[in-house]
Amino acid sequence: MVKERKWIMKPAGDPETVSRLSSELGVDPVLAELLVQRGICTFEHAREFFRPSLDRLHDPFLMKDMDEAVERVRKAVESGEKILVYGDYDVDGTTAVSLVYSFFRRFTRNIDFYIPDRYDEGYGVSYKGIEWAAENGFRLIITLDCGIKANEKVDFAASKGIDVIICDHHLPEDELPKAVAVLDPKREDCHYPFDDLSGCGVGFKLVHGYSLRYNVPFEHMYSLLDLLVVSISSDLVSVTGENRILAHFGLKQLNENPRKGLLAMINLSSLDPSHVTMDDIVFKIGPRINAAGRMESGRVAVELLTAETDEMAAHYGEEINRYNNERKNIDREITQEAFEMVNSGRCLSRGNATIVYNPSWHKGVVGIVASRLVEAFYKPTVVFTKSNGLVTGSARSVQGFDLYGAIESCSDLLENFGGHLYAAGLTLKEENLPEFCRRMEAHIEGRIIPQMITPSIDVDTKLNFQQITPKFFRILKQFQPFGPGNSAPVFLTENVYDNGNGRKVGADGGHLKLELIQESHPYHHISAIAFNMSEFFGHIKSGNAVDICYQIVENYYRGVSNTQLRVRDMRLRDEVI
Repeated sequence: MVKERKWIMKPAGDPETVSRLSSELGVDPVLAELLVQRGICTFEHAREFFRPSLDRLHDPFLMKDMDEAVERVRKAVESGEKILVYGDYDVDGTTAVSLVYSFFRRFTRNIDFYIPDRYDEGYGVSYKGIEWAAENGFRLIITLDCGIKANEKVDFAASKGIDVIICDHHLPEDELPKAVAVLDPKREDCHYPFDDLSGCGVGFKLVHGYSLRYNVPFEHMYSLLDLLVVSISSDLVSVTGENRILAHFGLKQLNENPRKGLLAMINLSSLDPSHVTMDDIVFKIGPRINAAGRMESGRVAVELLTAETDEMAAHYGEEINRYNNERKNIDREITQEAFEMVNSGRCLSRGNATIVYNPSWHKGVVGIVASRLVEAFYKPTVVFTKSNGLVTGSARSVQGFDLYGAIESCSDLLENFGGHLYAAGLTLKEENLPEFCRRMEAHIEGRIIPQMITPSIDVDTKLNFQQITPKFFRILKQFQPFGPGNSAPVFLTENVYDNGNGRKVGADGGHLKLELIQESHPYHHISAIAFNMSEFFGHIKSGNAVDICYQIVENYYRGVSNTQLRVRDMRLRDEVI
């Protein structure tokens, strides 16, 4: 069961600024408060926030090595050299490959793509992939969402007469690979104004630069934005700055004119084709695309995303959907085994972390299982299995704890590792596993604080139900797209109760469908859904009041839209907040 969550009210904005902004914009003070919390304190900034514009995209040539990258691609196109677009097998990698491949195949037929096998080659640039490129006559490789640490492999490619352009967004080492160009906004000598692009985003900037330099009509780029918003959503990069502009127009493209492969995913996910949100991508579309690389081959995902006919899109869509169903079944079984392992004390860790290992677990789902364990036990977590003679694992963290740094402190024990602050992958020899666990425990113990292992919900502000008017919700929707850095606002309303029509819903009755009324405003009721909160049903059904924190969402069902509260947590009125 998920640990009890602490509710943390965000600091209120400066009252004078909130009042002035509310007056200038003609909006409810609560909406002005939300803007100020996001650092938007003037009318001009609010206009930019509510009206994203592609004119405010940054000049791609501000990115280090962009000139060299664009010129090398142009040379390959003009001379008929074979170009290989190479990317990782996850959503970010496969959307990036699909985007760059789709763009450049307009200008050359001598182009193909390559996705490494998760189980045979592992993450990133592989010697096998370079050998394949050499054997098939490729003279330029463009890597996407990988390559920033592939120093030796880039040298190997050079020895085969192959140039490499790296497009990555991960943190580089002190020494960069000796590639023709290294596009990565996180490299220290790169002064690009926005450094949180996804891997697909860096690929987009390459085609953006090519388009500007060689006068390619912008509509060729615009048609790629549905791929980019899938990447931004799934890779959990910040939805601020340039990403917010790209996500805004990407959602517009995805809802109005999606490519055939993404339309197949939308239909297979039972989504309304004209009302797809970032959440829909994160929870429905992204996992299906990911399933190809987890269960079989990421190449199938690229085939789907670049399909030019309805028949091919349907074929690859059905194939990926089967992989996703298989993934869910395996995920369910392994999660249950992992939970039993933790609850019975058969962890490899003691107290500070959750570390579990089973050599027979499916490598493709250990990351998902790690996330489930974090949700349940709220500790830094590593889930290990065995693949190709090595122990391989996925790690996930809790808010505020640098998991990547913890793994990096054990780098002398590892064969390979990579990732981000809160998620990482690693491989090591089995004999090093006990020492790794011991050192991880010691590292975590000295750096984690109680607040990090207490799950919390950040509450933006209090709200009364009477304030949720059509105008209020219409403006609130313009805060979208939501994501890291621009999260969907969470509101707190106190002393609410059900109007008597509340009921349990879901296959196992684990959710609540409620019609809520605030005691101070008894004539204003609103629909709410509370997932996995059936334990509150008896209290609510008896007419007792609760406090709730929630998000306001637009619920679509059979073509009908209505405003709904998505309850994040609730408390009995006698509990202290």
